Amino acid sequence: MSVTEDTEHDHRTDEVLDRGRRLFEPAVRAAVDSLSPAVRPVAAYHFGWCDEHGNPARAGSGKAIRPTLALLAAEAVGSDPAPAVPAAVAVELVHNFSLLHDDVMDGDTTRRHRPTAWTVFGTNTAILTGDALLTLALDVLASSRAHAAQEGLRMLSATVLDLINGQSADLDFEERRDVGLEECVRMAEGKTSALLGSACALGAAFGGGGERVEALREFGSSFGTAFQHADDLLGIWGRPEATGKPVHSDLRSRKKTLPVVAALRSGTPAGRELADFYLDDRELSDAEIARAADLIEGAGGRRWSREQADLLLDRALDALRSADLAPRPAGELAGLARFAVDRTH
Repeated sequence: MSVTEDTEHDHRTDEVLDRGRRLFEPAVRAAVDSLSPAVRPVAAYHFGWCDEHGNPARAGSGKAIRPTLALLAAEAVGSDPAPAVPAAVAVELVHNFSLLHDDVMDGDTTRRHRPTAWTVFGTNTAILTGDALLTLALDVLASSRAHAAQEGLRMLSATVLDLINGQSADLDFEERRDVGLEECVRMAEGKTSALLGSACALGAAFGGGGERVEALREFGSSFGTAFQHADDLLGIWGRPEATGKPVHSDLRSRKKTLPVVAALRSGTPAGRELADFYLDDRELSDAEIARAADLIEGAGGRRWSREQADLLLDRALDALRSADLAPRPAGELAGLARFAVDRTH
């Protein structure tokens, strides 16, 4: 793809995401406004709508990929996107519940180019705000009175359990030296793939998708694992101005992400050298962190994650092609997946 084609592709994707945001964000704001004063300002800060003093702000609030997937999935099965707005709101609330909790558990101090909520408002308040967003997500689905509301509640509840299991595995990996590549992939499927698959399935269900719901779930799930590979690559080699986090942020936290585990399990000299210091308990120096990035690449971790991302993206696109979907939204789903996964090329 040429630079011009790449720019045009990004522009089209931005238009799709902006259109989705205009549809679901007013409903997200209305839902958050219904929260108690104890947690509402924290949620508003986390979403980027205000600063720590409650003054209006226009900070970044993420790409909104998950709610846009829900809206596009409804359109792909022939519906207007409006009936899927509750589904879009619910997945956005669940996603942000998980971010608030993850930032606390991982000790991350920066998200979206500014301090994380727990560093501003305190750990306990951030946790309670995440709890409130999760409860609110379920209430949004239950109160929608849609024909798919009960099915949607079961889908979302199962997804939250997958998220929790994935995060639990992620935390467990921090204490272990012997993390296997297959279990690392399963962790990613719980933490990331489950919610992207659920976003697509919920949108399709609220759009009356019938048998096509599962094809769209498969698209979202495969895309989700590809997305995690791309995100893990950015966590090591991404530019801070793009990621909103410091360079080599995942390595500074000694995270056992997909490319890291692939390198550690590679059986190569580079992988063994990486294990010699990366698996220690002591704090790594800047030189060691930079060396770790070089060793992960030398051991093949970077290449493996990139290849897996491309393979899983192809699988996701095949799932779209297998269903009888409306061409325009199906094409936009494919474009959104390519945009998210190709960030590391």
